[in-house]
Amino acid sequence: MLESINNIKNLSSNNFILIAGPCVVESAETTIEIAEHINKITQKLKIPFIFKASYKKANRTSIKSFTGIGDELALSILYEIKTKYKIPVITDIHSVKEAEIASKYVDVLQIPAFLSRQTELLVAAANTGKVVNIKKGQFLSPNSVKHIINKIQNINKSIMITDRGSMFGYHDLIVDFRSIPIMKKNGFPVILDVTHSLQKPNQDSGITGGDPEMISTIAKAGIAVGVDGIFLETHPNPQIAKSDGENMLKLDKLENLLCSLIKIRKAIL
Repeated sequence: MLESINNIKNLSSNNFILIAGPCVVESAETTIEIAEHINKITQKLKIPFIFKASYKKANRTSIKSFTGIGDELALSILYEIKTKYKIPVITDIHSVKEAEIASKYVDVLQIPAFLSRQTELLVAAANTGKVVNIKKGQFLSPNSVKHIINKIQNINKSIMITDRGSMFGYHDLIVDFRSIPIMKKNGFPVILDVTHSLQKPNQDSGITGGDPEMISTIAKAGIAVGVDGIFLETHPNPQIAKSDGENMLKLDKLENLLCSLIKIRKAIL
């Protein structure tokens, strides 16, 4: 399936896939800086890489939160990254109309976790012919993912499933690593979203918290149990990131983390 992703490189290395980038397109300068930096590292380490960034944030805690710089501008920046660096790009969609629009700019369409049961959205994404990455809802069991897959696999078999943690009370998430082998039984790549799994949602402040010190721990555990890929958000300065800065990995820490993950991957194969 992964071979169907346009411009993906280093698949023959037998490394895990990396889906990484900022939470959202904040500006052309910052987004391109992050893409270039990750691309250089992944080429050096021979890791298959998909650049990620939301072109808009439709799901924010507060009405005052940053939602984007404008759909067309953000999508054009993603398309520039895709063509300049010849790397695949993924972004979220939130409606049937967005599936058609975004598919003209990116290689992979992502279904957000909160929308992972929305049948019309799933079908619209599948009908574009693009690879579809489905984020497992925080409220879903790993066994229930097969029902989501069944909604679209007769239309489009280019599917990835991403675990981004499960709700653990009102203000925390937990990663149940038993979910990985359960979801892999469906026959599609399973990705672990490390940074969103470390969110602290529903804060009284209206800003989602996080626990970035645990990024390395969760990522290493994910590789050890056999995930096909790692999803994470990164930024040169998470403290000033306009979305999800509380759970991001600082960009200059990425290479060392990836080197550690490669060692674990080699040890278990």
